[in-house]
This record gives sequence, structure tokens and C-alpha cells, in this order.
Amino acid sequence: MDIDTLEQLREHYPPAQGRALSKQLDHLDPHCIAFIGLSPFAVLATGGAAGQLDASPRGGAPGFVQVLDRHTLLLPDAKGNNRLDSFSNIAETGRAGLLFMIPGVDETLRVNGEASLSDDAALLALFAGERNPPRLVMRLRVAEAYLHCAKALMRSRLWDSAAQVERSVLPSMGQMISDQTGGSATLESQAQMLARYAADL
Repeated sequence: MDIDTLEQLREHYPPAQGRALSKQLDHLDPHCIAFIGLSPFAVLATGGAAGQLDASPRGGAPGFVQVLDRHTLLLPDAKGNNRLDSFSNIAETGRAGLLFMIPGVDETLRVNGEASLSDDAALLALFAGERNPPRLVMRLRVAEAYLHCAKALMRSRLWDSAAQVERSVLPSMGQMISDQTGGSATLESQAQMLARYAADL
């Protein structure tokens, strides 16, 4: 049977209690701020007005997402393919979530809230030292912030060197996309792609 109501869903799970509820904050406390400052990677989650969803990886030097104050985060744009899936969703709905990760740490940090895009010169100036300064900054007004337990990363062994997969087990990115699109252009090797990417990091 498909589960398509909250009542049906709750028949399978007991109510959340205790720390699972009390840990949720409506601001960034010192622990959240320290976690963000150490994080070089986050997943940006958004949804559009028509129901389209997107989860986009974002990365930079640790602390690439800046804490403006205990209620506000700033995520700089990064040079990419100009699809603008995430930013288009934000422009439509004004909502976003971020999942922060720190290499070697199994806990994660989730931050959700109201999102907006800005080309304000004062905000862009905060990222002027970047190799490729952003065109826009996403401003996230924090509604929910909470630490997420380590179970998922422990199960996946994400940071365990013994669980690492050799890149060669998959075809090159160029080969996979060519297969998916039916392209007939000269294929770019994985090494050529990495060299091209290096200029845009």
C-alpha cells in the first residue's frame, strides 16, 4: 500500500521525542558557527514553484559559506555551467536548505530558511579575495539549524580510506555524457577534463 498521508506515515513510526526535537534552533549558536567555519563542502537543496527539486553540491575552502550574523548565512556563487537550477528555484520560492559536511567528521549540520539572491556590492566584496569572485550571493535567513547524527556517514563509511573507490571503475565523465546524449564529438579524457576544471576552481 502506498503511504500518502501523514496519518498513514505515523502509523509506522513513533513520535519524535526529546533531543530529536529540542536540538532544533532558530539561529546559529557557537557550535553551528564553528562547524560551518570548518566545512569545505555543502549540499544546497531547493524546490521550484512547479514542484521541481534540486540538490546541488557546493564546495570551497573551509568556511567558504560565511556567517554574516547568528541569523544569516552567505553562499557565494561559483563558476559553473549556467543551468542555474538551484538559483532559479530560489528566485521562484525563496526557500533553501544547506547540509554541511566536514571531512573526517560523521556528524553533519542542517540549516534551512528563507533564501534570496543578491548582487549587492557590499556582500560581493566579502568574497573579493576568491580566485573567481562571485556574480551573486545567496543569503539564507536561518529558520532551522540542527546537528544531524552520525549514523548515515557511519553506515556509508564515507571518510574511510578502505572504502574509497578507484575513479577508473567508471568511464570518464566525457564518455558517460556522450553515451547519454548520443554525442559524436571527440571525447575529452578524464585528465583533460580535470585540467580544464583547474582553471575555473
